[in-house]
Amino acid sequence: MRYSLLSALVVTSVIVPAAHAGIVITEVMSSSGTGGTPDWFEVTNDGSSAVSLTGWKMDDGSFNIAAAVALSGITSLGAGESAIFIESTAGAGVASFRTFWGGLTNVQVGYYSGGGVGFSSGGDGVGVFNNLNALVNKVSFGAATGGSSFFWGWDSMGAIDPNYSGVVSTVGTIGTQVGFVSADALGNIGSLGTAILVPGPGVAAIAALALAIRTRRRA
Repeated sequence: MRYSLLSALVVTSVIVPAAHAGIVITEVMSSSGTGGTPDWFEVTNDGSSAVSLTGWKMDDGSFNIAAAVALSGITSLGAGESAIFIESTAGAGVASFRTFWGGLTNVQVGYYSGGGVGFSSGGDGVGVFNNLNALVNKVSFGAATGGSSFFWGWDSMGAIDPNYSGVVSTVGTIGTQVGFVSADALGNIGSLGTAILVPGPGVAAIAALALAIRTRRRA
């Protein structure tokens, strides 16, 4: 009987969907901090291989490819890597943005610009599109808290984990996120590949079953 239970466990684990992999949005600033930092958002590659960002675009809360603008300055995002895109015409603000946030060593910073893609501090959203114009990932957010960013974690099924979403006001206040703070502003930026991924419900159920089997055997 024990063999049958363990066999069922193995078979069940085979049919659990593969872990979510790809580009996800992990942080957004919709209300600039002290010093006039622009709107920006962070994307993280939670997959196991690099992803080309050539030809990718973004739009605000309308999530409309017809209104989307190009993401520039970053051609590829490695497995587990996070990068920042700021609203800046021709990338003119990238250098000052890096300086404001303490240099952002080893963090890629790209840029975008265009009409109607600025984030409203009263509530908005951001979506990213791949080179085939498919919407890859999107988030929505409410009214901003001055000097703070919004942060999201994603589970292995590709859904937002409610335990890791909200407003970040200081470094490292949510999960394992690592951040940088400028000398004169609250905020959090650059998770450096520490995006939070938690097991999906199917995986969690299997783990619970395995624990129950081990407990019965000990008894």
